[in-house]
Amino acid sequence: MMSETLLDIRNAQAWYGRAHVLRGVDLRIGAGEIVAVLGRNGAGRSTLARAIMGLVRREGTFLWRGRDLVTLKTFEIARLGIGYVPESRDVFPNLSVEQNLLLGQKGARPGRWRKEDVYALFPVLAQRARVPAQRLSGGEQQMLALGRALMGDPELIVVDEPAEGLAPQVVFQLAGLFRDLRGRGVAMLLIEQKLELALEVADRACVLGHGEVVFDGTPADLRARPDVQREWLEP
Repeated sequence: MMSETLLDIRNAQAWYGRAHVLRGVDLRIGAGEIVAVLGRNGAGRSTLARAIMGLVRREGTFLWRGRDLVTLKTFEIARLGIGYVPESRDVFPNLSVEQNLLLGQKGARPGRWRKEDVYALFPVLAQRARVPAQRLSGGEQQMLALGRALMGDPELIVVDEPAEGLAPQVVFQLAGLFRDLRGRGVAMLLIEQKLELALEVADRACVLGHGEVVFDGTPADLRARPDVQREWLEP
């Protein structure tokens, strides 16, 4: 059975200046579902994430539980229950780990996710709670960015290239984390260059090419399509 639809994107168009990047993307994400968005650099993957969050000029329909996001500002979209972890991670370097986490709260009162929950998920952050974020490793900063997004109590997290520049053992830990989050009912739009990581954790895979969806199916379906991998994913 299909899960309840959280985000329903139809005919998404997006631009950087005059460059028309997304050209009619349709994508659906259900509650508790991990959807991997794959494609070569320049295919429009990160633009899709930024379009969802209202960070680029966009047109089309972006329905969140039936409500169109197109007229909303980024902070309003986040408050509806969509977390965003950009490729750059964007931690506050001079603030401590704990201060970074607390900035992720929606308001004065924490939601379902408290800092203690994040520390239980990422024990290394608990050990470094008073350490400035700039002194964390790349993997620890990725954990902090994810933890900060969780503090906003999202139903969906949009995560852009989480494994970029990380050691294989840290990538392995991320895979386990993503499965854990799905088990807790958090849906994820996972934008990832590493095909094996994406297919290992995703329920569905969407491949973009030239700003359009060229494949949408299960990881098993994509593994059975070497032609799609060859044409749209391989270097």
